[in-house]
Amino acid sequence: MPGNPAPDLLRAQAILRSPAVRDILALLTCPGEETRVVGGALRNALLGLEAKDIDFVTTWLPQDVIRIGKAGGWHVVPTGIEHGTVSLVRDGQVYEITTLREDIETDGRRATVRFGRDFRRDAARRDFTINAFSMGSDGVLQDYFGGLADLAARRVRFIGSPDQRLREDHLRGLRFLRFSAWYGEGKLDPDGLTAVVSLRSGFAQLSRERIRQEMLLLLMAPHVLAVLEAAEAEGLISDIVGVSADVARLRSRLAATGDAGALWRLAALAVRNEADVDHLRDALRLTNAEDRLLRRFCEGRASFDASGRRDFFLLGDRFPEVAGEILRRIASDTGDVSVLAGLEKVENPPIFHLTGRDVLALGLAAGPAIGEALARAKAAWAKAGCPADAEAQRTILQSVL
Repeated sequence: MPGNPAPDLLRAQAILRSPAVRDILALLTCPGEETRVVGGALRNALLGLEAKDIDFVTTWLPQDVIRIGKAGGWHVVPTGIEHGTVSLVRDGQVYEITTLREDIETDGRRATVRFGRDFRRDAARRDFTINAFSMGSDGVLQDYFGGLADLAARRVRFIGSPDQRLREDHLRGLRFLRFSAWYGEGKLDPDGLTAVVSLRSGFAQLSRERIRQEMLLLLMAPHVLAVLEAAEAEGLISDIVGVSADVARLRSRLAATGDAGALWRLAALAVRNEADVDHLRDALRLTNAEDRLLRRFCEGRASFDASGRRDFFLLGDRFPEVAGEILRRIASDTGDVSVLAGLEKVENPPIFHLTGRDVLALGLAAGPAIGEALARAKAAWAKAGCPADAEAQRTILQSVL
């Protein structure tokens, strides 16, 4: 968020000009009943960011929202009816409408709720002050807990007691880290961090899929390094990912080679060998594709290191999906930027024209020896500088037979 612009109320009010938002507010606002836009859409709009998901809270009961929505021509989906949430769908856009509520009982992840009619009490059950805004059709921004001041200061602060908020839902500890990296410039509220550290055992109650989702989102945040460093000073990140986290290596990786996707940031943070991948797979419930890619990364790097860092072509040929990243990782880990000279060869490998037919033509009998001969020829060709001429390649093939 360049320049840290002050929260802009006009941007938040612009949400109300959306035809769908106007329609929903008109349908669900009348004497005695009120509906408001709530939460993250307002937070993002205040910061000049895209308001992707627009949610609402209402005094209407869920069955009333269903009835009114259908009468108004909306496709209605009872998304989470037991918790008061109904989705109105039109033109592929989904808008969640949730009845005002209070938590009666929580188990650290799920809550038993009671429907209510008090907007402030509903806002009080949310996690952070910057997520508790609401705005009705009058365009007045309701901020019950100092969220505007926190947003201006780029501060992510729990509403009320951090301990209480975390005991209600242990996922909020991960969200605290993620939101601080996205909206708090990497600064961790001291009271919030103390509470997360003291209640870290609650992470064990969360699904590993949800932990994975939060970690990958955190890793892509603009101020991820500052948050990781502060959290890992308390051992939090290593606890979450199940292996020793190396934030300094991630910092070096990003400084040396620029941006990277979330999976590669995870690799820089926590992968040294395949044993680390085993732990990550279990701790974060990695997808099969993510698991395979990280294992290919480990295998490719070990192979390249064993080759004496000479066979750039073979690295790109055998590990095309990870070869460039391996060289960038070696450069950042070791400071040996000379390996980056091989990027062209691994990302746009030269063509080796010979096939099994060429080996057969030289008199070798069909069978496994054909593939072995081609592999030896390709290795010799790579060490010879990968000449592009087919005749030169045949000469190399003859030399290895």
